[in-house]
Amino acid sequence: MSVKPLKTFYMVVKVCGDALAGREHLCSSVMEIADGSMLLSFLALCCGGAAVLYVLYSWLIPAAVQYNAWLALLWHDAIVERALNILTRSTRPQRLLRAVQKKAIKGDPQSVISTIDYFCRHSEWAMNVGDEKGAILDSVVCEVSPSTALELGTYCGYSTVRIARLLPPGTKLITLEFNPDYAAVARQIIEYSGLQDKICLVEGASGDLIPKMQELFGIKTFDFVFLDHWKDRYLPDTKLLEECQLLRKGSILLADNVICPGTPDYLEYVRNSPRYESKYFKSHLEYTKVEDGLEKSVFLG
Repeated sequence: MSVKPLKTFYMVVKVCGDALAGREHLCSSVMEIADGSMLLSFLALCCGGAAVLYVLYSWLIPAAVQYNAWLALLWHDAIVERALNILTRSTRPQRLLRAVQKKAIKGDPQSVISTIDYFCRHSEWAMNVGDEKGAILDSVVCEVSPSTALELGTYCGYSTVRIARLLPPGTKLITLEFNPDYAAVARQIIEYSGLQDKICLVEGASGDLIPKMQELFGIKTFDFVFLDHWKDRYLPDTKLLEECQLLRKGSILLADNVICPGTPDYLEYVRNSPRYESKYFKSHLEYTKVEDGLEKSVFLG
């Protein structure tokens, strides 16, 4: 065999080998590009999804629930609160307390109230009486200027501070709270506001404590009672106040959330009983546009 055919065969083999090598390199490059594109697509999808969720959480859903009572309660209480409890390993009252300790001026009740209102409007909704209905509460407290006052349902202490800051010298507000976790937070908020000497917070069920007012505090009658606890307790506790003779002629009962979530049995009673003269103050559910209101009832004896 001559050298020329061997050389030609070698060149053909080399060309084929180079072609195969080039193909493998090309395939490798294509795979790298494909992997990179998939990664970029995945990242873009994640970012897009996060952006959509942020818009939904921050603007669209809050705007939608502003006008629907049950959607508002479902969203804020059943969804957002539970999710944040898991993510932060804390409760809503604890988060509210941290906001007060971080941003409010210690010893300034109005600063505490304003901080809670801002937190509830811009960070996390909570079922305080709120700023809008709070102004109605303020006006009634100032009108009555009570020497004895009772609050049923302390929660985090927002309305407690709101009432106590307006009480005349020497008047002490007695506030009852069934939930010990709420009571623990409320005590700290009350102390932070500087009103601990004007407030007596008692833990326990209202049905158990109302009959003990005379025994525990020497109270004969209350000039003012604010109802803001379990809605199904409004009517039984009002009747219990009557039975225990803790209401005098002219005593004022002010009930929150009479429309949302609603207290139809209580409203029917105070509006139709000859023992009361009632007036409804139309407003909105705290920090929303949902209709709610306060019912002011004067005990006629």
